[in-house]
Amino acid sequence: MLENAATLKWIALANLDDLWEGEMTDVQVGDELILLVHLTGGDVRAYQGYCPHQKTPLAQGKLEGGVLTCAAHSWQFDLSTGQGVNPKSCQLDHYDLKIEDAVIFVRIPPGSRRGDQQ
Repeated sequence: MLENAATLKWIALANLDDLWEGEMTDVQVGDELILLVHLTGGDVRAYQGYCPHQKTPLAQGKLEGGVLTCAAHSWQFDLSTGQGVNPKSCQLDHYDLKIEDAVIFVRIPPGSRRGDQQ
């Protein structure tokens, strides 16, 4: 089913001042756990909050140079794209994100449970 932009809801998750460059955090929104990351250089990204391997919260991992290593089994992800580094066949789902007046918003599709894919 295609989603109409009107059915997608923007949710305020955090203030940009609370997420410094090089930091990440997770935010629970209903059934969704969302990973927010403020990459060095200023880009902010939002991804599924659980590792697709065994559903470990990704914010428990280690972020170095834009690469996140999952705390459970060392799976790695390039957080500028969500692409798996190890294994390369893996990909994190992303959320549309916007920043308005220093507030970080993400758009969540209705009924979404992105962390429950694998």
